[in-house]
Amino acid sequence: MEEAKIYFGSSPVTKDEKLEVRSPFNDKVVGYYPNCDAEDAKKALKIAKEAFDKHKTTPLSKRVLWLRDVAKRLKEQKEDFALTITKEIGKPITFSRIEVDRAIETIELSADFAVAMSGETINTDATPSGRQTMSFYKRVPMGVVVAITPFNFPLNLSAHKLAPALAAGNAVVYKPTPEAPITGYKLAKLFIQSPYAVPDMLSVVYGDAEVGEALVSSEIPRKISFTGSVQVGKIITQKAGIKKLSLELGGNAATYIEKSADIKEAAARCAVGAFINSGQVCISLQRIYVQEEIYEEFGQALVEDTKKLKVGDPYHPDTFMGPLINEEAAIRAQRWVESAVKAGARLLLEPKREGRYFYPAILADVRDDMEIVCEEVFAPIVSLVKVKSYEEAIRRMNDSPYGLQFSIFTKDIELIKRFIEDAEAGGVVVNDIPTLRFDIQPYGGVKLSGIGREGPKFALEDYTEIKSVIIV
Repeated sequence: MEEAKIYFGSSPVTKDEKLEVRSPFNDKVVGYYPNCDAEDAKKALKIAKEAFDKHKTTPLSKRVLWLRDVAKRLKEQKEDFALTITKEIGKPITFSRIEVDRAIETIELSADFAVAMSGETINTDATPSGRQTMSFYKRVPMGVVVAITPFNFPLNLSAHKLAPALAAGNAVVYKPTPEAPITGYKLAKLFIQSPYAVPDMLSVVYGDAEVGEALVSSEIPRKISFTGSVQVGKIITQKAGIKKLSLELGGNAATYIEKSADIKEAAARCAVGAFINSGQVCISLQRIYVQEEIYEEFGQALVEDTKKLKVGDPYHPDTFMGPLINEEAAIRAQRWVESAVKAGARLLLEPKREGRYFYPAILADVRDDMEIVCEEVFAPIVSLVKVKSYEEAIRRMNDSPYGLQFSIFTKDIELIKRFIEDAEAGGVVVNDIPTLRFDIQPYGGVKLSGIGREGPKFALEDYTEIKSVIIV
């Protein structure tokens, strides 16, 4: 049985009151974590501020060695981390291993881009009102960063925050998701116990609203990085005050299948995009707009490919889908499907619920006013919508409060060029699913999907401030 600890800087601390971590797969207790409160959050912030003031001139070379050592030791402990992810959130072990690989790459990329990050000289005599000086800008760390992470990718999305923030020279107070505190603790432990660690520059606390509010409303942090729901994102925006915010708040990913597309390939990829991680992905494919000439053919192909996906024991290497994070999520998914069918949607693949397990659901003939299309479902549910043309498809895709990632399947190069410009989303994908993400790329959305961008190079910029210099 594993137990997470608080880290007040580099010092591990336990508390008498602990909370259980239960596996979504079998409901067994797999670990414990401390029941933190607002005072713990305030203490961690104070330590982070003192650490930053003391170590803000730490050479980049040491920070880079720090990250590379963490990546190396994470690689050595890959299987242990993968098993921890599966135990805590029920992610199939094959995908947990992939997540560890991605986290290693994210940390390594953060070190690489930290080395490459630089300022720029400015020609101050470029305008009549200017004159010749020695002028340049440099990037400097912000100070204290608060990082708050979600359950669906508890390791890699944490690495996307911690590695760039620390590489940039900031101190970090990290609050991992309550659903996967052991994963977060183990990652933090790698950073803190590294022989290259900068002392006290990373703290870890746990909790929900009370701890989160204490972190974001404090005057100490200069930057809040949060991945989670729109509802919580709005609260953070109201509570944070004058701080830099990065908010990745989810989406309602959509794709358009145009009649020239390879239907077989598109269906196979869409089955993956809709149901990977049991639909618990911010860019999980939720809406599929299909040109009417191929609508029925594509629907049947999607059903056949979905039936091939194995649902079951997350520890089995062939399992594609495990349980949802809790039974409430499965019950909510069932209600969403029942509501859509009652309102006129047609089931192409009828789901079933077994406790926390919710099997894939494919609906056809849904309308734009149905909740299952309007909102983020975060469950293994996908909806097909028949459209007459590209113009209708893009209008309906954009008619959403979200804009994280969209995609298109077509062989028409002119449509591709139009789609890149027309799609109101932070990312577009051509001839693949909108669920496709590479950790090196900029990642983030527009509208209610959030503000800011992740991806090591772009996060590093977000975790620094520009200091302008003039030497006369």
